[in-house]
Amino acid sequence: MSKFTRRQLLIFFGSSAGAAVLAPTLGNKLFGTDTSVAEAAQPLKLTPLRLPHPLPIYQEQPSYLPTGINQGQTLNPTTDTRLTSYTVLDDVVVPPEYERYVIVSWGDRVFPNPEDYFGYNNDYTAFIPTNRSLSDGYLWVNHEYISFPFSGLAPEAPADVQGTPSSYPLVVGQDLPNTKNLQLFGEFLYNIGGSVVRISRQSRSDRFSVVKGDANNRRLHGLSGLGINSQRSDTYKGITAWGTQSYQQGDQNYLLGTGPAATQVFNLSTDGLGTKIIGTGFNCSGGTTPWGTVLSAEENFQGAAAFFVGVTEAVQPNGTQASYTPGTTGEAFGLVGEKYGWMVEVDPANSDFRPRKHTALGRFRHENIAMRVEAGKQLVGYMGDDRRGGHTYKFVSSGRVTSPNDKNNSRLFEDGTLYVARYNANGTGEWIPLLLNAPTNPISPSVLASVEIAALGTATRNGRLPLPKRVGIAGQTSSGGSLNIETTNEATFLPDYRNKKLSDFYTSQGAVLVDAFLAANLIGATPTARPEDIEVHPRTKEVFIAYTDGAPGGDGYPDSRIFVVSKYSPDVRDDQPSGELFKIVETSADGTGTSFRWERLAKGGEAGTENGDGFANVDNLAFDSQGNVWGVTDMSTAAHNGFDVGAAANPLLIEHSVVGATAPSQTDSNKNVQTSNLIGVFGNNWLFFIPMSGPDAGTVVPFAYGPFRCEMTGPTFVGDTLILSVQHPGEDCPFSPQVPLSRDIEMLNLDGTLFTQRRSLLRGSNWPSNIQGNSEGPPKPAVIGIRRKQSNGRFV
Repeated sequence: MSKFTRRQLLIFFGSSAGAAVLAPTLGNKLFGTDTSVAEAAQPLKLTPLRLPHPLPIYQEQPSYLPTGINQGQTLNPTTDTRLTSYTVLDDVVVPPEYERYVIVSWGDRVFPNPEDYFGYNNDYTAFIPTNRSLSDGYLWVNHEYISFPFSGLAPEAPADVQGTPSSYPLVVGQDLPNTKNLQLFGEFLYNIGGSVVRISRQSRSDRFSVVKGDANNRRLHGLSGLGINSQRSDTYKGITAWGTQSYQQGDQNYLLGTGPAATQVFNLSTDGLGTKIIGTGFNCSGGTTPWGTVLSAEENFQGAAAFFVGVTEAVQPNGTQASYTPGTTGEAFGLVGEKYGWMVEVDPANSDFRPRKHTALGRFRHENIAMRVEAGKQLVGYMGDDRRGGHTYKFVSSGRVTSPNDKNNSRLFEDGTLYVARYNANGTGEWIPLLLNAPTNPISPSVLASVEIAALGTATRNGRLPLPKRVGIAGQTSSGGSLNIETTNEATFLPDYRNKKLSDFYTSQGAVLVDAFLAANLIGATPTARPEDIEVHPRTKEVFIAYTDGAPGGDGYPDSRIFVVSKYSPDVRDDQPSGELFKIVETSADGTGTSFRWERLAKGGEAGTENGDGFANVDNLAFDSQGNVWGVTDMSTAAHNGFDVGAAANPLLIEHSVVGATAPSQTDSNKNVQTSNLIGVFGNNWLFFIPMSGPDAGTVVPFAYGPFRCEMTGPTFVGDTLILSVQHPGEDCPFSPQVPLSRDIEMLNLDGTLFTQRRSLLRGSNWPSNIQGNSEGPPKPAVIGIRRKQSNGRFV
């Protein structure tokens, strides 16, 4: 059930859980950038949003059922929370006490150069204030990736959407090539990276809006600094532009690399540019420092046949890429893979600050960073590798913090030790240093998969554990990239990887950091369930981690002794592999030690399951000024509301008796059911919070849901306003002509019994065009503000 006891809260959050006042933030995104002392928590003063699925709060509180754009009705509490029909809306729907509005959206021309425009698929947001009242400041926004309907040639666009309208010409006002060429690739890379825009409001009663043309408004994108290709001596010397417009000409806004990989690997890179780097891309979440800079996380940088907007991930023993991946944007522009997949530091308020990639923090599919920055102590940063089987990392600086607000603290990211977590099933854990002399002792796939094997007799993807491929190891005849060790071959291959050192696989510490994921597997770190967000409690310093999805995949297998990786029985109430919320408590007071304890607070899955707390795939976390925990969900676009993507929008089989990853359907033995399809019961991605004190403490409170096929990301609290990104509305679905969809969905009631709900919705999204007077206009990723209609100076 989704209400925690007072004892659970006190245990999980420490003594601060019941405290009326929390210490101020250190300036990072936990409490936004409001550094005033947190206010005392109050009873719930809003009407929770009524979602399609049952939640315990609907038995206790009135709820708001949306019935149309800006329309809805209040439902009384009831012991029977089933809804036999539900219509989902194409909007950001919030409680009736609140309003939502668009601050800036894709394609907006708000920069000094009128040809520049705001990028696509916004994610992490950070607000750097210019005054104490928080009425004015610089907003940093990540732009993560490109997807349909941006273009029919976007990566992984469904085949049946070809020929349907694309949004790029309607929003940007120009056409894209209809073939994969340099101009198309360039425009794709321009639309990722990040944007800086100044936003302000005159008074508390006003909304935030962009200060257009501010001198610091600027883009930092996937091809920033492309002009330095002219300094090369290889065939890429002439690749310095991707079109004829001013913003498509290569500039000198390159980035710099710092740390071990910059000095030990980048000097070997085939681009010959040394520590200079062209662009940043694939920017997911991040973190904000107390001294006013932003760390932006490069996540899915890896290029592949289907996802060609990327670079080479596989590297050689010296840390340089194995070769350009054919057909990718990396190959097209000469972007060497070892220079992507890092944490990027930017100063939004200072356009003279040259962004830098800090290689001491490791290269992997970075999701975010959370920091401990205390005067006189070493800086500590926590990070997650968002892939199936990815790891949880900690960086400890060699130097110490002087004043938390000192800009010179940026240098602390240049030198330190990167650790990776090993979880033990008894609730303890250790941080293993990722050093060149570290001994190798990978966990065997049969041990990783032991719980699933005990329950089902088999393991999804055979408990896959990738390890670096090297000549002479496990019979390999070439070096570079990875070799999958699985239950089927571990007896033959795994002994060759044990009882060695990382120096037997890598030529330098910089090379280890470039290949951090495989190196972490080598030294026995715990493969985890996609760590998508990590936050540090500003008072207790405890580390909160959103593990968003326990299912194994092509990259690896989460340790089943720690995480629920599949559904282990046909019992409809059995746990679902829908993510989990963890806490790490450091043994050392300053967080620099090598041991910790871990606990689980919440479990993804329907509230009617044995341990489910009524949500799936929790992603970004944040704390508001009262210490309440906020979370957004990251359910896969391809299963929202039980419909596949594409023009056909085929219904997906949803059966709660599914076992493992797939199981024969109970209604049609010729078909299999995907466990992941169970997320279809939850509808669109949504936003919730858990009050930490008051009469509603411990209750999962649904606050908002987003437009069709979107993900809501990057929550940042600024005074009485929540700034939130709405990413990829209508992803991989046609937006015109609009098509209504309807189907029956098998749902789980709070008492564990099944019922059927009739779900109605539209195939794709037209948001926010539809709330701006164009009912079938193109969908646009956007950044919004949410606040009370009658503001009292705080958000809740």
